[in-house]
Amino acid sequence: MSVVEQYARAHIVTDADILADEQDAVPVILRYDPDTDPRSVRIRLPGREAHEYTFSRSLLEQGLRAPAGSGEIRVWPCGRVQAVVEFHSEQGVSVVQFESKALMRFLRRTYLAAAPVAR
Repeated sequence: MSVVEQYARAHIVTDADILADEQDAVPVILRYDPDTDPRSVRIRLPGREAHEYTFSRSLLEQGLRAPAGSGEIRVWPCGRVQAVVEFHSEQGVSVVQFESKALMRFLRRTYLAAAPVAR
């Protein structure tokens, strides 16, 4: 199985000083490694000290349709074309807004990467 890595543009709102000066969309890395953990995805946020969050692939999928999650990570649709992923950590709260189709494309690629090879 192969690793899926996709770059996406996102708007980040945070209560920490990580990206206080950033107003434009920034590159975010979406990653899936079925050999390490086939049920999880990772999102890496940029910044002086980049932060990477690992969470359930099913949470991401559910959150594209309706609000999902509790605790450290929450995902919900935002209008017709955007989705929000909210991360809670010791450093604060980061709210990341994506185009939904970028996340759907990423999820589709993860399912293709995890699909068993026909023989």
